[in-house]
Amino acid sequence: MHIETSGTGPDLVLLHGWAMHGGVFAPLVDALRADFTMHVVDLPGHGHSRDTEVALALAPVADALAARLPRALWLGWSLGGLFALEAARRHPRQLRGVVMLASGPRFVRDDDWPHGMSAEIFQGFAQGLRHDYRGTLDRFIALEAFGSDDARGEIRALRDEVFARGEPAAEVLADGLGLLERGDLRAVLPGLRMPSLWLAGRRDRLVSPRAMEAAAALAADAHVHVLANAGHAPFLTHPDAVADAVRTFAAGLDVQDPP
Repeated sequence: MHIETSGTGPDLVLLHGWAMHGGVFAPLVDALRADFTMHVVDLPGHGHSRDTEVALALAPVADALAARLPRALWLGWSLGGLFALEAARRHPRQLRGVVMLASGPRFVRDDDWPHGMSAEIFQGFAQGLRHDYRGTLDRFIALEAFGSDDARGEIRALRDEVFARGEPAAEVLADGLGLLERGDLRAVLPGLRMPSLWLAGRRDRLVSPRAMEAAAALAADAHVHVLANAGHAPFLTHPDAVADAVRTFAAGLDVQDPP
């Protein structure tokens, strides 16, 4: 997998969301460059990792990244949060903490999880990929930006980024939608061995603050921070606010390696 490293300070891993690549984090990387050594990942099939042999699946990605990266704070946006939680479960000594940015352990609504979206939405996107690839990506981007106080700017930024490192393969996008539709890591939360920050956008229509608050309630050492005017991609519209929340959370983490 392609990993770009920059900055100075404690290590921070950044994992992007569905259909994107690590370049989407550019505003946040600029805001945190003086505070962290950042390892920005292109997930399998995306960006410069388009041809990697690692499958876009939770365990292979978590294992591959844990083997290459130093002990760090991991931040996962949207789909990226599932990989961060899986790494926390499988490699707890490698993670100082977890930041779930507009992300949760389960994205789809269920009888015992009323906070998610309907499965039909993700199934519709999967069907759309087969018939209207670019139109489906456009619809997902619009959903990500819906509710933001700068929806037009967010849509423009996401559209500019989605193909900036080449087109993600349709089959990989389908795999990612499958993770969003079927992934369920709620059982990981009570056993988390590191602090977690649940950073939500008040206007997010894809992962609601209620979903993130409910998830945080399942973890032992969890902190919730809601950005009042943000949508699903707050690092684009409010990078300084996201950076401040990450800095504050990181400052409270143990800087020593575990025994």
